[in-house]
Amino acid sequence: MKIAFYAPLKSPDHPVPSGDRLMARMLIAALRIGGHEVTIASDLRSFMVKPSDQGFRELELAAEAETARLRALWQSEGVPDLWFCYHPYYKAPDLLGPRLSDEFSIPYATAEASYAMRRNEGVGAIAQRHVLAGISQAAVNICLTRRDRDGLLEAAPSCRHAMLAPFIDAAPFIESKPSADAPCRLVVVAMMRSGDKMNSYRMLAQALTRVADAAWTLTIVGDGPCRDEVMGAFATLPPERLMWLGEKDAADLPDILASTDLYVWPGCGEAYGLAYLEAQAAGLPVVAQRTAGVPEVVRDGETGLLTRDGDIGAYAAAMRDLIEDPAGRKRLGAAARRFVHEERSFPAAARRLRSIFDEFLETQK
Repeated sequence: MKIAFYAPLKSPDHPVPSGDRLMARMLIAALRIGGHEVTIASDLRSFMVKPSDQGFRELELAAEAETARLRALWQSEGVPDLWFCYHPYYKAPDLLGPRLSDEFSIPYATAEASYAMRRNEGVGAIAQRHVLAGISQAAVNICLTRRDRDGLLEAAPSCRHAMLAPFIDAAPFIESKPSADAPCRLVVVAMMRSGDKMNSYRMLAQALTRVADAAWTLTIVGDGPCRDEVMGAFATLPPERLMWLGEKDAADLPDILASTDLYVWPGCGEAYGLAYLEAQAAGLPVVAQRTAGVPEVVRDGETGLLTRDGDIGAYAAAMRDLIEDPAGRKRLGAAARRFVHEERSFPAAARRLRSIFDEFLETQK
């Protein structure tokens, strides 16, 4: 198919890296591996940091102009076979796809659409009406987590939906060479920004103080506006145990991960966390919390250890268990690598997308 791909929150071509941009790129790559011709339909960003009436009116005007541009383009160069919208939600609704899909009689599909009843107030309610209309119109809503699926079904019980597990390009990740000797080499890859990321950094630092008597070092990959605050959170730990690498290119990560033994990141509020899959692709076991979408990408007791949400003591204990158990790390790490390469790679995602399209788009022909 010829697929018009649109990400209203952040275009795949946006210069600032994030998990959202990465997942959009992963979806495009998987669709292309599946034989589809994918073009980014628009770079219009509908993301509203603080939704307001004036801001939404301006967004609607921009969407009108972009709709007119796409209409003229399609009339002159041909109509795509499918509009594919990634991650519409109340702060970033799709104001283009549903209208154009209806006008040109092509299927509309979403991936990782999100709907939350608690956001139905003020401008958020207006934006969510657009999201709900798109969800209801969609030939299929592809859900990456059970939490998102349940939210959609609560809002639109009859909406058409299918599950697609989060995935990555696993091919670049070389196998870690686990060290049986102390110290255990811990690693984390995460942006340094406020909110859930900062909360995870704080929790990790607090947990590490509880295992300060164990033999470990920590490599921290990441940067951002909260760098000073993050470094302050780790200030009570011996500086010689910490290696601050700053932001690194994606191409550098396979070698970095392969030189370590254990991935540690609490994952406060994580939608799912592609970094967990990257670490496991390198053969690293994971220690995280059993919260939000983390269980979608880490199998507790099989590819890592998941602890109770917010329980710093339990998190520290799980880290200690694997820091002091090289054989356990090796066993979980081997299972983690198999899991990602066999079940969460591009080929696996391409197969699943093909089956979803075969099931849900046939009825649109």
